[in-house]
Amino acid sequence: IAVTMAEQARRVPFKVDTFKGLDIAKLEALPPADLLKMLPSRQQRRFRRNNRPEKTEYENRFHRKLLNMLTKIRKAKKEAPEGEKPAVVKTHLRNAIILPEMVGSVIGVHNGKVWGIVDVKPQMIGKYLGEFSITYKPTLHGRPGLVDKMTRFIPLH
Repeated sequence: IAVTMAEQARRVPFKVDTFKGLDIAKLEALPPADLLKMLPSRQQRRFRRNNRPEKTEYENRFHRKLLNMLTKIRKAKKEAPEGEKPAVVKTHLRNAIILPEMVGSVIGVHNGKVWGIVDVKPQMIGKYLGEFSITYKPTLHGRPGLVDKMTRFIPLH
């Protein structure tokens, strides 16, 4: 079947989600040291400082919480039916760094009041979970409210 030029132009190529040129399967197979080199320097420092064996149990508390969250994410992904999104995993860890194995999961990040639902995408790798759950309500400036209506000039005659 001959495909015309117009039909060829209309077709959209299949987009593969990548992070810095690697697809998600390759990223998950990477050794942690190689993945660490691809992250921004602040996140590299964080992982290097958290994985020291001389740290006490109290100091390793955050690392243990992150590992617990990762096991919950793995379990939710495994239990999800094929082609559907996994169940929401709720967490207070706003400072958790998004890793390749979190891609495709749904995470509820607490913002101090409610759980902000974050659907993790490949572009989010290396960022913090808290960046995607806003903690304040943006103000809408310039809209007259109830106070403005009461303070308007009213003639006395």
